[in-house]
Amino acid sequence: MKKIAVLGIARSGLSAALKARELGYQVFISEYKKLEDCDVTLQELAGLDYEFGGHSDKLYDFPQIIVSPGIPLTTPIIKKLQANGNELISEIEFGFRIKHPATKIIAVTGSNGKSTTVSLIYHILNELHIKVALAGNIGIAFTSLPIEKYAYDYVVLELSSFQLDLVYDFRPDIAVLLNITPDHLNRYESFEHYSLAKFNIFKEQTETDTAIIFDKDRQINSYIHLIPSKIRRFSLKERSDVKLDNTNLSTSRLLIDISKTSLKGEHNILNIMATMLVLESLPMTLDSELTAKAFTSFKGLAHRLEFVADINGVTFVNDSKATNTDSVKYALSAFKQRVRIIMGGSDKGEDFGILLEHLNIYAKKLYLIGETKAKMMKQFEEFTPKETFDNLEEAVKKAFTESHPNDIIILSPACASYDAYKNYEHRGDSFRMIVENLKNNEQ
Repeated sequence: MKKIAVLGIARSGLSAALKARELGYQVFISEYKKLEDCDVTLQELAGLDYEFGGHSDKLYDFPQIIVSPGIPLTTPIIKKLQANGNELISEIEFGFRIKHPATKIIAVTGSNGKSTTVSLIYHILNELHIKVALAGNIGIAFTSLPIEKYAYDYVVLELSSFQLDLVYDFRPDIAVLLNITPDHLNRYESFEHYSLAKFNIFKEQTETDTAIIFDKDRQINSYIHLIPSKIRRFSLKERSDVKLDNTNLSTSRLLIDISKTSLKGEHNILNIMATMLVLESLPMTLDSELTAKAFTSFKGLAHRLEFVADINGVTFVNDSKATNTDSVKYALSAFKQRVRIIMGGSDKGEDFGILLEHLNIYAKKLYLIGETKAKMMKQFEEFTPKETFDNLEEAVKKAFTESHPNDIIILSPACASYDAYKNYEHRGDSFRMIVENLKNNEQ
């Protein structure tokens, strides 16, 4: 019987363990946290061998270990396992090794825009009646799908740098790199190491596969020599395989009127371009009219420039998914007027000062919360007005009392959420609830 261990019992770790057990592996789960501190039940663990509250020497008896993406590769247990010669792989790598060979992979990474792009690709393929699944960083673990069977023609994967850290055989048929901007610098030794983790998406591709890249990204172009596959480019400038003419985007097979889509802002034009190149790269005939309709029927994502409510002429926008500075730049430039912006959260090591120019142009006032509020106050010293708050509710209420009709209040944190929330969805849901309570009180 084949043996495999899972290090960390987060969502993807549990899915990988259950899939391995289903395929006949002897499975062992090792989790540093105590069971009561984990989001898992004894019922879910039934039939599995496991330990909680620390890592024992039993781990060393398993030649192959799936490492949950939340575990930094610098932790002592990782170093010990590497020194012992255990093979450490990601859940994505394990999923690729067991997937049915006929199922093709479309993989998307980047610092920003991943979720919108994979959701758009999935939506269009689904509308074209193609057997497709969506998984990865967006919420559903790759190994939670019946990937060992021929259940799908395509699986669309959103991949973070953490999920790409331990891939070896992983080879997507189409790989998309949207952009690389500083992020997760508390986890990586340098911006270069973070960038190289992103480039792992291409490393096993061959000339028969397709790489789709943003042509105007300086960091991508610095490492473009590492891409072994056929490259297709998108940008708003000259060197692009998608042409922009007023509101029309065109390729050899597709014509999309972006004014008819729900996706607004320059960053979303780039996401649409990347999606068009994915579709162009598929070995099939596209119904151009049905494809164009699919683009216009896509409604966008929750927590990403999501309209929440209009209260007495004041618009509330939930952009909780903006967990880094580049996302906030995109959000600010999507509006034609200055906005009241709520920022702050847990610190990932970013320099918030690079937002100052955008804030001076697009922001009316800053409402700062969370672990980073003192750091932001210092780095935004030149910007006024700004104010700190103990929590999100206080910030929202103050922003509303100061607002006038036609004002926009946006939650766009530039930070992770873990100082006060389980994830960015939890933070965004809390924002929605606060706004809903305000609305009820105004009626």
